[in-house]
Amino acid sequence: MTVVDNAVYVHGERSSEPDSLDRTLEMLRTHGQSDDGFAWIGLLRPDADEIDRLAQELSLPPLAVEDAVQAHQRPKLERYDDVEFVVLRPAWYVDEDEDVQVGEIHLFLGQDFVVTVRHADTPDLSSVRARLEADPSLLAQGPRAVLYAVLDRVVDDYLPVTRGLRHDIDQIETQVFGGDPSVSRRIYQLSREVIELQRAVDPLREVLDGLVAESADEPTHIELHRGLRDVADHTAQTSESADNFRQLLGNILQVNAALVGQRQNEEMRRLSETSLAQGEEVKKISSWAAILFTPSLIGAIYGMNFENMPELAWTLGYPFALGLMVLASVTLYLVFRKRGWL
Repeated sequence: MTVVDNAVYVHGERSSEPDSLDRTLEMLRTHGQSDDGFAWIGLLRPDADEIDRLAQELSLPPLAVEDAVQAHQRPKLERYDDVEFVVLRPAWYVDEDEDVQVGEIHLFLGQDFVVTVRHADTPDLSSVRARLEADPSLLAQGPRAVLYAVLDRVVDDYLPVTRGLRHDIDQIETQVFGGDPSVSRRIYQLSREVIELQRAVDPLREVLDGLVAESADEPTHIELHRGLRDVADHTAQTSESADNFRQLLGNILQVNAALVGQRQNEEMRRLSETSLAQGEEVKKISSWAAILFTPSLIGAIYGMNFENMPELAWTLGYPFALGLMVLASVTLYLVFRKRGWL
């Protein structure tokens, strides 16, 4: 089987090193509840046959076993008579890809056993086991102590995720006000990662609230109650941070859209100003062309040299033609000047 580690604990101490799962189950039957002993079996990516075999030995509920095989469950706590089934969604942040990776851990808790089923290499629960074995007084409280320690590890691992998201959001704010055209895609992608974190954290708050309420009624588990309450506080903080990140990214996206619109308006204004300036230049050129064209037209008419043209034999014809050219040009100049074309 894909057994990572398994052991039987009596009074908070690891009683021996079983060489197989069968030996662990045999020791569990020997010690059992009478000696305050319980077994902790850790599995990594077991197949359906392996879980079914364990389910038969420990009388695990079929519906919970089916969920553990299929995976892709939301965080939850379900009770089946004497067995509790807990689903956790650990998360870690891959900074190079700006990607929130989410794993899955299933726990079966009975009166004298804990089965942890991991579907990802992260987190490694060996450190959790070592921490509990270093604190026999906590481990002596049985399977609930294992659940608390795993919860604490999962929730603590959310902190680097929120730090990574916070760092990337700071970078995005710089990009937005720096006019980076690719920032909209990055905002959307990061929003999806925040939603992924929320899906892992938000349902966990309800699970922890129930565990904290239950442990408050057990005076012999004061230390466990305090630990669960601390984990619940950290979970609430992570959930609030994720919600703030989502709102902040939404606001940043709106600001970016406004800035993009403003830059587009400024570009259109510049284009309009350029077009208007070009139009003014065309007016000036056209005005001067009209002023110069009028004398040319008069000169062309009087220079056709036909015999029967009027005023050809008139003594004042030449001065009159020149005066007409000047008068026409001055008139056009004044008209264009009044209209602002010159």
